[in-house]
Amino acid sequence: MAGVLFISVITMGSRGMPGSIIEQRTDSLVQAYMAKYHVPGMSIAIAKDGKIILAKGYGLADSATGEKVTNNSLFRIASVSKPITAAAIMKLVEDGRLQLDAKVFGKGGVLGNLYGMLPYKGDVNKITVHELLQHTCGGWSNNDEDPMFLDPSLTQVQVITYTLDSLPLQTAPGKAFAYSNFGYCLLGRIIEKVSGEKYAQYVRKHILLPAGITDMKIGGNFFADRKKEEVKYYGQDGEDPYIYNITRMDSHGGWIASARDLLKFVFEVDSFATKPDILQPATIALMVTPSSANKNYACGWAVNGNYNWWHTGSLPGTATELVRAHNGYSWAILANTRSGDKNFVADMDKLVWKVIRPEK
Repeated sequence: MAGVLFISVITMGSRGMPGSIIEQRTDSLVQAYMAKYHVPGMSIAIAKDGKIILAKGYGLADSATGEKVTNNSLFRIASVSKPITAAAIMKLVEDGRLQLDAKVFGKGGVLGNLYGMLPYKGDVNKITVHELLQHTCGGWSNNDEDPMFLDPSLTQVQVITYTLDSLPLQTAPGKAFAYSNFGYCLLGRIIEKVSGEKYAQYVRKHILLPAGITDMKIGGNFFADRKKEEVKYYGQDGEDPYIYNITRMDSHGGWIASARDLLKFVFEVDSFATKPDILQPATIALMVTPSSANKNYACGWAVNGNYNWWHTGSLPGTATELVRAHNGYSWAILANTRSGDKNFVADMDKLVWKVIRPEK
């Protein structure tokens, strides 16, 4: 199953590296990875200087039917949704419709008193939009009590209300990093409040369509909700890939996409001179500036001192990575399973680095 290959599209080779060499190296590394971690299907796209040089599907989208992964296959991208939400927030900021230092809740806050019981507890009224983007709002972290993985029958409004009423902040806003899916759920609601449009509608109109992306959408919850071209998801170690409310996760983990379309998104915000970006250079610079609480996370992107930006995503039946590297390369990796092996994520991250820097 892991050795099945399907459709590749190579538009060019990178400088000094023919496309055929890139494909051969990618094939070898991906097939070994899939075999090691029992991955039914994967999709990979690699770009250099704003052009896709390899896009290829591997293995099976559905093992029961024999349907193969293609370049059009859609995968849940999980937390790779966060850079997309961050770009939408930055677009509102750039357009003068939102301030990063705006308060989120309470009198004068973007969301005001729309959710939960008043008065808000602790420092909730002090949380800013910027702190939500940087996961420094003071709590609601991705732990065993993550509110976004509560009873899937609850609506977004019910989850937000429960969280504000029942889960107090752990630290003062701005002081500590705590990765928060709930914070990005709130950012989706901020986009809706400021724009007057539904979250997905605003993102499609102002972020995706300008990049030529028409197939990305918010995913469904069950196999019966599977969209056209969407893969089937496979749990490991007893995980049920259809246990969560994916639609409710919209702005923090709900998008489905192809690897190629994710690279089209990257081209719109990568700050490379190869094509115009959807955001101004100063806005992009602000987006990838880390907080004082965590030098390796900015606004929707993990970052490092080498000027690499990336994000990973993980859900039962889903593992993803999106990378914008300092050397002009970018890539997207999508898989329709995840493994509990401690090396699974690290080995996924190494795949394309080994392709473009085989000597390392």
